[in-house]
Amino acid sequence: MSTRLATGLTETRFRSAREGDWLRLEGLLDRIERGKLKALSDDDLFALPVLYRAALSSLSVARETSLDRDLVRYLEALAMRAYFVTYSVRAPLRGRIVRFFTHDWPAAVMALRRELAVSVLLMVAGAIVAWILVAQDPAWFYAVIPQDLAGGRDPTASTATLQNALGGNEKGFLGLFATFLFTHNAQVAIMSFALGAAFGLPTLLLIVYNGCMVGAFMALYASRGLGFEMAGWLSIHGTTELFAIAIAGAAGLRIGMAVAFPGRLDRLTAATRAGQVAGLAMIGVVLMLFVAGGLEGIGRQVVTATAGRFAIGGAALVGWLAYFFGAGRARHG
Repeated sequence: MSTRLATGLTETRFRSAREGDWLRLEGLLDRIERGKLKALSDDDLFALPVLYRAALSSLSVARETSLDRDLVRYLEALAMRAYFVTYSVRAPLRGRIVRFFTHDWPAAVMALRRELAVSVLLMVAGAIVAWILVAQDPAWFYAVIPQDLAGGRDPTASTATLQNALGGNEKGFLGLFATFLFTHNAQVAIMSFALGAAFGLPTLLLIVYNGCMVGAFMALYASRGLGFEMAGWLSIHGTTELFAIAIAGAAGLRIGMAVAFPGRLDRLTAATRAGQVAGLAMIGVVLMLFVAGGLEGIGRQVVTATAGRFAIGGAALVGWLAYFFGAGRARHG
């Protein structure tokens, strides 16, 4: 009699601790099986595989501890349904691609909007600080820009030399700088995301330093009255490239914050959940960098007028903002 009582108490505690997850999973499966997949929120979609694995864990415990047979059968049926929905039902590749661009990517960026704001502010702050430092003391330029990269286009260069480099002939220094800048920015984007797990600190430093590079170069050209021209030279591809870096930084910060402040979850689970959103955003970041490379390799070579460069860069920025905050807001709404 005491054994039955103990078993009953164990089953009661087991149910009370996990039944909420079972019911939520069952509700999601019901909605999906009724054809309402598109109505699910991003949190529900991300939770589905987590709840499925939790159901499997519950089933394993129920079997090993010889709990009520009806409970075991219920969990077996629930796990089978979840497996079928999670792994067997696959949308066509074309549909998944369309969904990524129309829903998943902009929704992921919108989910990172707070971290994105921090990333942008840090980059702008780095640019402002570097600008002020170089403007007050040109020696700071060398602390930010490596001398081998500067290639003589530094505070000691003549105004004519700097101006000629902006005229569209990029076979010399600015061509080298453009290639370096794209490669550097791609590395910064990837590293900002990859190093986010280190509590986000390396991500913060990379974002600030990237802004410092832009600010140092802008200060150099502005000191010769060429700030407007240099900004146009950078904007044609920089609006897309820097936006991509800001998103990558936001993704890294999301993971870093999850690791540093996991809340009620363990750090691994918190980082995994954060990585689901951040990973979607990073797929898009890679695509943005390819677009920036095209604008750099073609657009800036063809368009040499500063006003035209600003027009292309501005249009790109407005387009990205409309895309993310339009489609993403609609998805979250």
